[in-house]
Amino acid sequence: MERFERSGLTFDVRDCGPADGEPVVLLHGFPQDGTAWSGVVPLLHAAGLRTLVPDQRGYSPGARPRSRREYTLGHAVDDVLALLDAADLTAAHVVGHDWGGAVAWVLAGRHPVRVKSLTVVSTPHPAAMIRSMTRSTQGLRSWYMLAFQLPWLPELLMPGRMFDGLRRSGLPAAHAEHYAQMMQRPGALGHALNWYRAMPFAAGQKAPRSRVPTTYVWGNKDFALGRAAAEWTADFALADYRFVELDAGHWLPERRPEQVAAAIVERVSSTS
Repeated sequence: MERFERSGLTFDVRDCGPADGEPVVLLHGFPQDGTAWSGVVPLLHAAGLRTLVPDQRGYSPGARPRSRREYTLGHAVDDVLALLDAADLTAAHVVGHDWGGAVAWVLAGRHPVRVKSLTVVSTPHPAAMIRSMTRSTQGLRSWYMLAFQLPWLPELLMPGRMFDGLRRSGLPAAHAEHYAQMMQRPGALGHALNWYRAMPFAAGQKAPRSRVPTTYVWGNKDFALGRAAAEWTADFALADYRFVELDAGHWLPERRPEQVAAAIVERVSSTS
């Protein structure tokens, strides 16, 4: 399968690995696409797992709704459900990084019967994130979320500076160049930023606790996501829970693919 559809939108997806392997859905964040998992996917295939890696809404050229209201996590969760339906899967193991991690948390909380296990990379549970905003330095770390609410100015200033900014944040050069070039395509950056600009429309909507077996992988040098939210995430996982702390930064799928893959394989094998 190379594409799937939902509500008139067409999503690109990379469906690879053993056809009879346990299915694993991997969700990327900002400003990535499915290639964020390029170092992880072969290791999962070697472990006998099938991988489905979509380019999420705003990133797939055929899935770019114009209204920022259509970029709330609820819409993104429904996209994953549509992917599972298109692949004829009752449930799958779900992995997410950055915004993809937020989608994964909400999916597991709202639709646990569709999620065999959960592995979230970098992103704390949304409720832990909210708690940390006023009880730690997380609010200062998240200043960019407020800046991204501005109309047109981020699209004007960011494209020419994105490569250098991503490199300074610790992303490998090859990935930084790919993401920066992707965001320079017409309309791409604005649609990706709509994930942030949709946040006001989700105010007051609580993310349920995870009721599926869950592993949370966090880098203690993450520039965007601090320790407080990472440690409080345990309060929002009701099933078997494992916290993996790495001596690393934010870009764990690109920087630490072996350790990320090992965490996924361990969680899948302990659940299947």
